[in-house]
Amino acid sequence: MKMSPVKKIVLTALFTALCVVLPMAFHSIPNAGSIFLPMHIPVLLCGLVCGWAYGGLCGLVGPLLSSVLTSMPPAAVLPGMMVECCVYGLVTGLMLRYVRTGKTTLDLYLSLVAAMLLGRVLSGIAKALIFTPGLSLAAWAAGAFVTALPGIAIQLVLIPALVLALTKARLLPPRYEKV
Repeated sequence: MKMSPVKKIVLTALFTALCVVLPMAFHSIPNAGSIFLPMHIPVLLCGLVCGWAYGGLCGLVGPLLSSVLTSMPPAAVLPGMMVECCVYGLVTGLMLRYVRTGKTTLDLYLSLVAAMLLGRVLSGIAKALIFTPGLSLAAWAAGAFVTALPGIAIQLVLIPALVLALTKARLLPPRYEKV
């Protein structure tokens, strides 16, 4: 069973809308956005569920739409966030497409970890070279990994559980056919 392009477009629109709504709920708590990373969850899900092209689009449009509508993320943070989220959507979709270990859970974790690492690294490079010249390695590492540890943990627990639950409920096609 394959997912139709119309269903992928509708789901991408839903995930993009979640990029606006989820951060609004978290930003009532000071620094919660940079700690819990609520915008990353729908982008990562979009890449896993809809594929790399839709995930990349959600990663670009989600932060931009959120910034325009709610001023979150602020304009100074927006370009780096767009790079990071776009890479998340692209890499999760590509990894899930090409990595086939025979175990859905392992495929999900490999895709997530690769996307999360590559997204943070490329965002750091973009910030250091273009958006925030003079950004030190220590400042980048603290922001990308230390401050974000709770959000990273939430993503690693919540996202595979959601994808597996949606698959079990037959809302998503199974990754591997049972033999």
